[in-house]
Amino acid sequence: MMFAFVLIAGSLAAGAAVLLLLPLVRQRPDARPAAGLAAGGVLLALLFGGAGLYALLSNYTWVDAPAVADTPAAMAAKLAKRLASEPDNLDGWLMLGRTYSELEQFPLAVRAYQRADRVADGRNVEAIIGMAESLLATDFDQLRGGAGRLFERVLVLEPNNPKALLYGAFAALSHGESATARDRFTRMLAFNPPPQIREIIQKQLSILDAAGSAEQGAAASEARIDVHVTVDSKLRYKLGPNAALFVLARDPANPGPPFAAKRLPLSFPLEVTLTGADAMLPSRRIAAGQTLDVVARISMSGTPQSASGDPFGQVSYHVGKDGRLNIVIDRLAP
Repeated sequence: MMFAFVLIAGSLAAGAAVLLLLPLVRQRPDARPAAGLAAGGVLLALLFGGAGLYALLSNYTWVDAPAVADTPAAMAAKLAKRLASEPDNLDGWLMLGRTYSELEQFPLAVRAYQRADRVADGRNVEAIIGMAESLLATDFDQLRGGAGRLFERVLVLEPNNPKALLYGAFAALSHGESATARDRFTRMLAFNPPPQIREIIQKQLSILDAAGSAEQGAAASEARIDVHVTVDSKLRYKLGPNAALFVLARDPANPGPPFAAKRLPLSFPLEVTLTGADAMLPSRRIAAGQTLDVVARISMSGTPQSASGDPFGQVSYHVGKDGRLNIVIDRLAP
């Protein structure tokens, strides 16, 4: 790019020089000598004056732009190519997994960490946690499946691993194993976690205490939210082959897994009922007296995570007080 600019500028300068110097060096009709001295002065003025003005007025930095090869994506591709000839390079596979995670290419991160796990014969904690967290990044429901089992493997290798204890506690909750969850949450507190994590753990322990009451459990099982879902006719969107509808109830004041969630086929209008049976965690169930946000969202990718451009509708609901709820999907996620 810079070479082309210099070539064009030089050509223009040469053209200007010819136009200005030709009359000065041409033989004059009155037989007087050509103005050679003046021609030399004009030439010098063109060369040095043009260069000086460009240096004074130009904002070009004269510094090369960063090479494409220095971008994270290019570095990941280069590392992956190198690892093809170094299949047993454990540190390399771990670095590739971290790089893909930073690039949010989670399926590729899972594959890199899986290779590291095989190289380490299943005994490298970073590889196992990397696999689990990459799976959760694509689908948090993996905590009840593959990701949860991976954290259990970590706890066998390192019983006091903080990440494995925290995720393992939530995994235990998802399976109704309250005693195991309580034990892991309590052990986490002994490691003096950051204030945000401590607050989450203490809330979960409080919920576990409250959930021990059979009376409250019965009340929660009777609570329900009846929802009628429609789509605004003015909303235009294109549905892919994997698109699905998710209807969920969540607490706006207490972030975490939804109190109830259902995945449904796309068919409108739609009637759906959310109850305690639709809870993701036994400690987070719909109960009378709650104020929840009920969301109906069309996931273009078919995954539970909200993505930019997903059509959705949202309404606040008082459980046990409000009746049948109408939700219109009328906006797009930013």
